[in-house]
Amino acid sequence: MTAAPRIALLGFSIECNRFAPVARREDFRCWLEGEAILEDARSAAPVALAEMPGFVAEMDAAGPWRPLPLLLAMAEPNGPVEQTLFDAMLAQWRAGLEALRGAVDGVYCVMHGAGLATEMDDPEGALQALIRDVLGEGVPLVCSYDLHANVSDSMVRDCDAFVGYRTNPHLDMRERGAESAQLMRRLLAGERFCRAFRRLPIVAPTVSLLTSHGPYAEVIDLGQERLAELGPQRVANVSAMAGFAYGDTPFNGFAVIVTGPDAAACEALATKLAEAAWARRDRFVAKLTSLADAVERAQTSEVPLAFADVADNPGGGGGGNTMFILRAFHEAGVQGAIFGVIHDPALAAEAHALGQGARFTARFNRGKAGEGFAHPFAAEAEVVALSDGAVTGRRGIFANTAMRLGPTAALRLGGITVVVISRRTQCADPAFLEHLGLDIGAARAVVVKSRGHFRGGFDEFFSNGRIVEVDAPGLTSPILDRFAWTRLPRPVLPLDPETRWSPA
Repeated sequence: MTAAPRIALLGFSIECNRFAPVARREDFRCWLEGEAILEDARSAAPVALAEMPGFVAEMDAAGPWRPLPLLLAMAEPNGPVEQTLFDAMLAQWRAGLEALRGAVDGVYCVMHGAGLATEMDDPEGALQALIRDVLGEGVPLVCSYDLHANVSDSMVRDCDAFVGYRTNPHLDMRERGAESAQLMRRLLAGERFCRAFRRLPIVAPTVSLLTSHGPYAEVIDLGQERLAELGPQRVANVSAMAGFAYGDTPFNGFAVIVTGPDAAACEALATKLAEAAWARRDRFVAKLTSLADAVERAQTSEVPLAFADVADNPGGGGGGNTMFILRAFHEAGVQGAIFGVIHDPALAAEAHALGQGARFTARFNRGKAGEGFAHPFAAEAEVVALSDGAVTGRRGIFANTAMRLGPTAALRLGGITVVVISRRTQCADPAFLEHLGLDIGAARAVVVKSRGHFRGGFDEFFSNGRIVEVDAPGLTSPILDRFAWTRLPRPVLPLDPETRWSPA
């Protein structure tokens, strides 16, 4: 190894919902090649999410190194990636790695772990296999993953260190990037890690996977407690991966991966955590509030409430444009409500053309009758604010991240103010509303198109007890028996009550 280790940097990060529309090149909001990866990682407000900035900052702080950046592609959660696009990515990564063969000491890869391509169930595994094929087994490969990863055998086999998020909402991405750098330094110094892997037949509803409390939090906390007791010379990382149901892959399931120098300790801990997850299996369930009850609470609550449209979460592949809650609140005459954010580029463009102060009939989802869950809805509206949608995230998953919502408008529909954006994303940051002059603290009700990441951004306004998860139709409904599964391993909980599992 050289005094200044040469580290290739690359990544593929997208959470894919098999039931959502195909993801194309324009859906990748972050596409960075070569030196642009480093420039972005070292900037004050990166476009990339925080793993790569965290890795680069930690490597910079630890001593000399030579970054060799290739291609980092990140997208909002979407449907499977168009196969020809992913094949082109693979070709670009291969060409870059082949040019480095013999002149690279390690590879850091930012992954998500719940990716799909239209003709491939395991694109992350394919990328890791490509890295091994080009560089061989002797070059350390460290990969970081979202905790919603659907973990394949290949993903575990073809890396030296597996690093998963530990927080949901995801507030530790930068820390996991930094941890990846620390593990890379250990591997470069000559340590070797094994990886113990257990997969359980549990495909948990997304709303049951918070890490502040509940069964998932308990498993993660137990893993971190045991990690501290065993020490880094025996176990280097513990990752409990909840998975992403809507990926609908043959390897869906709650997964535990323990990385470290002591094989026996890693295997024993992986088994212990798998048993802990299985013991809590009956608690991985969705508990939602009916739409009718949500309307009543919005009208009668004595304290402000946040309503999560969990079934239309762009952060899970939802379109961000269903009208079920907006229509119900509007028809009921709910007052003092803010809706954020609805993806409707045509409506946002019309509001910009009319200008602030204009009154018109706002037609949501115009021309989309019968298209999925995005049914049309029309109401008289006033344009109260406009912006270009350039926002720097303030809190939570998007904190200090440069976000581009596209032309954005705030429309007042009676007692409801609706924020309409042009580039689909989940409403996880208060800045998406505040940059239009909206006062979240003065609202009686805030409705967000988000499953859970809004909790990390809006927690200064709404405690857990003031959050209502609403049961409505959509591509990300936590009621899993509403989907036509084709690849999910069966039997699996909670779909199949007869499911059995044992450590053997």
